[in-house]
Amino acid sequence: MNLRLAVLPFCLLAALPAYAERGFDVRDLAALERVSSPVLSPDGSQVVFAKRQVDAAVAKSNTGLWTRNLRTRDMAPPKQLTPEGWNVNSPSFSPDGKTVYFLSAKSGTQQLYAMPVAGGTPRALTDYPLDVGSYKISPDDARVAFSADTFGECKADFACTKKKLDDTAARKSTGVVYERLFVRHWDTWADGRRSRLFVAALPAGKAKPVASAISLTDSLDGDTPSKPFGDASEYAWSPDGQSLVAGIRVAGKSEAWSTNFDLYRLSADGKAAPINMTASNPAWDAGPAFSADGKTLYYRAMKRPGFEADRFALMAMDIASGQVREIAPKWDRSADGIVLSEDGKTIYITAQDNGEHPLFAVDIATGEVKKVVAEGSVSAFEIAGGTLAFTRNTLKSGDQLFTAGLDGASPRPITQSAEEVLKDVAFGDFEQFQFKGWNNETVHGYVVKPWNYVEGQKYPVAFLIHGGPQGSFSNGWSYRWNPQTYAGQGYAVVMIDFHGSTGYGQAFTDAISQHWGDRPLEDLQKGWAAAQKKYSFLDGGNACALGASYGGYMINWIAGNWHTPSTGAWKCLVNHDGVFDTRAMGYVTEELWFTEWENGGTPYQAPKNYEKFNPVNHVAQWRTPMLVVQGEKDYRVPLDQGLSAFTALQRKGIESKLLYFPDENHWVLKPQNSILWHDTVNGWLKQHLKP
Repeated sequence: MNLRLAVLPFCLLAALPAYAERGFDVRDLAALERVSSPVLSPDGSQVVFAKRQVDAAVAKSNTGLWTRNLRTRDMAPPKQLTPEGWNVNSPSFSPDGKTVYFLSAKSGTQQLYAMPVAGGTPRALTDYPLDVGSYKISPDDARVAFSADTFGECKADFACTKKKLDDTAARKSTGVVYERLFVRHWDTWADGRRSRLFVAALPAGKAKPVASAISLTDSLDGDTPSKPFGDASEYAWSPDGQSLVAGIRVAGKSEAWSTNFDLYRLSADGKAAPINMTASNPAWDAGPAFSADGKTLYYRAMKRPGFEADRFALMAMDIASGQVREIAPKWDRSADGIVLSEDGKTIYITAQDNGEHPLFAVDIATGEVKKVVAEGSVSAFEIAGGTLAFTRNTLKSGDQLFTAGLDGASPRPITQSAEEVLKDVAFGDFEQFQFKGWNNETVHGYVVKPWNYVEGQKYPVAFLIHGGPQGSFSNGWSYRWNPQTYAGQGYAVVMIDFHGSTGYGQAFTDAISQHWGDRPLEDLQKGWAAAQKKYSFLDGGNACALGASYGGYMINWIAGNWHTPSTGAWKCLVNHDGVFDTRAMGYVTEELWFTEWENGGTPYQAPKNYEKFNPVNHVAQWRTPMLVVQGEKDYRVPLDQGLSAFTALQRKGIESKLLYFPDENHWVLKPQNSILWHDTVNGWLKQHLKP
């Protein structure tokens, strides 16, 4: 259906507090508590969530579980549940609501623990020599399905995998022989292990932690969950506890260029062979969820093989017949993870939508879609006992936990916003705007005011370009590219969701494929012009452009293709892990399906497509100062791409710097490295922009 293209008003503070004395800084970003993983007791009376806290004195973080009784209306803050000093993750409730399960590496390897919701000492439930990667408790609370990285020949003998790893570490030779891709993925070199699924009985009472398990996926040459970002949402128990369904890509030597994930039914006792339930779909199937009676399997499915940014449609499969239907075929949004209502009539789900990430309710029978939580970006949610718990972030705050009724009305804050925590900080107000971009189609963007905005003054601009390219700079919070860190330095910020961005319909997302350099560039140019026309406080002649990943590619493309007087010159550029040579990228990146879809084939099948928008072919036109940032462990856009860009800049005598991280991947994740990143980028902007 067509959704209204709204223009959001500036989120103005009613009155700027007298104690707001400064702008937001990267050190604030690094020190802020981070709330995540909300889970509800079955009756909806208790919420448990994870909270990460940073000890600035020792530059270390710690994540514990916290709880709040939702049946009281007092303003008492949440209480810490897990002991001090424990780093934990992945909480879940037992079916009776009396126990909380979680993962922790307190023993040296990550294992499953349990503790009473009322408080007490955590009890180890597993004792394996390997990390438990993810888990799900069975419906009868007697067993656990979990994942662990193992060698296929070791099956469920975890000591065997541990010994093979120890033997490899003790070898005097270091060479490794590969016979197929992936040889490396994201930030890790392949060593022969797969993430596999196991089932174990939970120890009763005070019994010793379980050390054995049944293997379910030894016969399948694929990872469960998928790597590098898969989690427990990729598998589900059947209501009777007799089987599980898991999403697995079994692609053999074509794994590096295949997106054909299928849903396999696995016998919980490991005795029956896995059954492929979605073999008829050659594209991606994911996120299984059973109906309460076990007769229907709900999941998400793409239609086009090889395209990772295709629309995820909501599907329902009658398990007895295998018949499949799409639930909301007219809803032109790509669905995230499925949560079923307790009466089985509604699917609750998030999806990107016009520059935001709301929570929706989808009627299973009719396909009717309604927004439940509209503003900002809902990052996680759960429903139980008539209660909705969700975390939401915006351009002004990281995740804040709320509870509400199932209609989302009158949300009740459980944790504080960034503005409430940082009382001496003023955040930049923001507004969404729209304009006519490529093909005269509507394109959206956001403008963020500097923290110290004064009516009538002009401000230098940080022009941010998002990655993906099928992504979005939406009304949300980021710990890597956060516009408030620029607004906090006194800059205005402009962000354009160019063609290729997600949340505006699949045709809009598709428009960038094989058009990396023309349609998005046209949107960026028209969006920049429209922003300057609409917002008089933007100093268009005093601006720098910054981007990472595809955004970094676009910085390299802009350097050779956007510098004429008619479009305005940039004072400086920042390129983080950006593609410099699209042809070389087609041979050196790990997930080949990405470059092959985006360029219409392999570099040898469609060489002209790889050269059509290749930044390396326009280096002769480069003349703008550029800061290049590159991580050694970035195997998505590998090191040679950043080094090549820096070499080109140096060889041409263009003012340039290289910020190199030997221990970071495609992202900068370590807190002290993040601070250095921001300080270096801010220093570069300060060097080239007038205050």
